[in-house]
Amino acid sequence: MSDGYAERLRRLAAQRGCDTMLSGVRPESMREQVAALAATAGDDLPDVYGEGGPVAALEQRVAELLGVAAVAFFPTGTMAQQVAMRHGAELTGRAAVGLHPLSHPLLHERDAYALLAGVRAVHTTAAPRNPTAAEVAALAEPIGTLFLELPLRDAGFVLPTWDELVAVVAAARARGARVHVDGARIWESTVHLGHSVAEIAALADSTYVSFYKSLGGHSGAALAGDAELVGYARAWRHRYGGTLFQQWPTALAALVGLQRELPRLGGYVRHATVVAEALAALPGARVHPAPPHTHQFRFWLPYPAAALDAANLALAEQERAWFVGGWRDGTVPGMALAEVTIAGPALELDADGVRELAARFLRRLPTC
Repeated sequence: MSDGYAERLRRLAAQRGCDTMLSGVRPESMREQVAALAATAGDDLPDVYGEGGPVAALEQRVAELLGVAAVAFFPTGTMAQQVAMRHGAELTGRAAVGLHPLSHPLLHERDAYALLAGVRAVHTTAAPRNPTAAEVAALAEPIGTLFLELPLRDAGFVLPTWDELVAVVAAARARGARVHVDGARIWESTVHLGHSVAEIAALADSTYVSFYKSLGGHSGAALAGDAELVGYARAWRHRYGGTLFQQWPTALAALVGLQRELPRLGGYVRHATVVAEALAALPGARVHPAPPHTHQFRFWLPYPAAALDAANLALAEQERAWFVGGWRDGTVPGMALAEVTIAGPALELDADGVRELAARFLRRLPTC
């Protein structure tokens, strides 16, 4: 066992033992997760190579939620989005994809979009937000697909306004480009945008959704759009090795998430504003965006990341309380950054509760 994995297990064990938690959720054991699946599973037969069973039920449910003609289940979002970009390139004859420099394909996928899907990136803007209509209209070269990550996670989970989103889609259409929405976190974006997931998906030619990032599933994703897109997606999913023999556990976990967590996300988003305001008042602290656009936001404190993680772990192990973990040193010297995720446990903390927990955390940090 590596030192990194051992440390990760220690953090997960500490989280499981906490009675109070500000950011994130308590990890469930395998037995607890299997019990949740058993409560949802019926006596029908499972899927076979992606057909029938819970996979078919999940695809139908997502199609209903997004208001699209068809949906294809994928084991990963990385695979699903490569297929969407490849499809756009083949339909338009343009290998260029409009991508933000902070988008997931450019930061987290080891250049898979270029090496496997055969497309190339055109940066849409250098600003830490999604591009504007003017920026798309002014791109120096034609693109086959405009890729919009909603929200843009590595800029702070930021979203455009609805009018800005409509305008940028229109600008892409005017240039002959297709529009793909990276909707890994689309479920919680509806509050800020003021429109349903179906209305958001209706703007795009293809939409990817995740089943674990906000819904608490095991893994898995879906690519949604018209019948032509999904037929193409199923063929390329097979070529990528994504048509597994049985995927019913993952599909069942996604169905549980849609039933259990999806109705709660709006409450998490609203409570994130309360939490962010309390955290922003701490000495030397910053939050972004203010107020948060979703139930996740960025949080800075003027300490080294190692000291903040050590203080949080000690608080969890000794006082059974989890503040915020996953700190990393930022680009500003002396400031460390973490991502805060507001979920069910945080609803138990009002503003005073957040301040009290923060004070317990800060007392464990070294003084200058």
